[in-house]
Amino acid sequence: MPKIALITGIAGQDGSYLSELLLKEGYEVHGIVRRIAIEDTEHKLKNIRHLLDRIYLHVASLDNVLSLIKLVKDLAPDECYHLASSSFVSYSFEDEISILNNNVDSTHYLLAAIREFAPTCRFYFAGTSEMFGNVENAPQDERTPFNPRSIYGISKVAGYHLVKNYRDQYGMFACSGILYNHESPRRGYEFVTRKIVSSAVKIKLGLQENLLLGNLDAHRDWGYAPDYVNAMWLMIQNDEPDDYVVATGETHTVREFVEGAFSSLGLDYEKYVHTEMKFFRPSEKVQLCGNPQRIRERLKWQRTKSFEEIIKEMIDSELSLYKNRLPVS
Repeated sequence: MPKIALITGIAGQDGSYLSELLLKEGYEVHGIVRRIAIEDTEHKLKNIRHLLDRIYLHVASLDNVLSLIKLVKDLAPDECYHLASSSFVSYSFEDEISILNNNVDSTHYLLAAIREFAPTCRFYFAGTSEMFGNVENAPQDERTPFNPRSIYGISKVAGYHLVKNYRDQYGMFACSGILYNHESPRRGYEFVTRKIVSSAVKIKLGLQENLLLGNLDAHRDWGYAPDYVNAMWLMIQNDEPDDYVVATGETHTVREFVEGAFSSLGLDYEKYVHTEMKFFRPSEKVQLCGNPQRIRERLKWQRTKSFEEIIKEMIDSELSLYKNRLPVS
């Protein structure tokens, strides 16, 4: 019998790569989606369209504990990967309440349902470098204190402690991956890396004139999404549950990403890229840069693509979306 895996956020960047990995490993893959996704597969499920005949999708709401209990009870999964969360940046009171409630409640509901109806299921929680927030030292590792500066970061810290509590109090195999920025051609357009790549290609093809960005000198620890998905799976396969920082250990500026994307298309970014104060985030006294020593040593995890290779793959993929507009050489 194949192992059964349940994935929340299956239609996202990480969920789609994780589905591919698990299918390759012989799993039976199930995912939770909203009803609107089933009604609009062309857009909402674009990352997993090529997998729809090989995976099982279930319409359920992560803020409805009864629907999650029923699903966990019916499936009795061997592994559960909780990737879904509300992560958009907003400063309205209503949005902050929604982000906090959705992210904390969904994690709690899943953990409680698994403890009751699938106690041997192994649970993975998707953490984020935003849990560290305003840090005093770099690079950060599993012992670095959390100091989140956003509601999203706060909600993820709460989820992390829920996971730790269920592991310590109830003996569940539950672990958290504290993942730094990770990119791929499947990154959403709301993220700055995809915005840069998409705009560079459009400018090259004469479909856009310029690009407005915030602080070009902001640093980020950028990795490759399929590598980080592999890290999730390795955590679940280990003999003992634990929490791991997943990062490259090096940072690059937004300017470096912009220069790499534009230069790969034969463009001088300085002619097209302009800064706009409304896109600036509060400056960081200490850079968010992760130390992946624990996962490298214990789980033998390694990255497979460099910063430059990630940019090239994203550019090539974006160009393919406009192949009918490309000039004939």
